[in-house]
This record gives sequence, structure tokens and C-alpha cells, in this order.
Amino acid sequence: MSDLVLALSQQAQTLCVQDRARLAELLLDSIHVSPDKAIDDAWDAELLRRINEVDRGVAVLVSAEDAFAQVRRAIQ
Repeated sequence: MSDLVLALSQQAQTLCVQDRARLAELLLDSIHVSPDKAIDDAWDAELLRRINEVDRGVAVLVSAEDAFAQVRRAIQ
């Protein structure tokens, strides 16, 4: 770790929890690599397809409680 990183880290640790969390978010956002446009487009199409299914009433909707119960059963 460089001296600058160490010094910044020590200074950051003096911040309140909310400010440290915001700083962490800003730093993570600064290194976030945007996915390939084709991936974004594919997700957009999938979201629209799912919304359309819900609007048409053909989607099988599951409550969060039931979904979590299914997950718990699956991992046990």
C-alpha cells in the first residue's frame, strides 16, 4: 500500500459512519466498469418481456415470503 493510500485511509477512518459509507460508494463507482452494451440491451429486452407478461396476466407471481421459503428449502 502506498503512503498516500495509507494516509487517505487513516484520514477517512476519522469520518462519521455515513460519510465513510458515502466515500466508499464514490470510490466503488469510480472503478465500476460499465458492462458491454449488448449485455445492457439484452437485460432491457428481458425486463420488457417480463413486464409485458405481468401486464398480460400470464406471469406467475410469487410473494417475497414464498420466494425466500423456496430458497431456504433449496439450500438445506
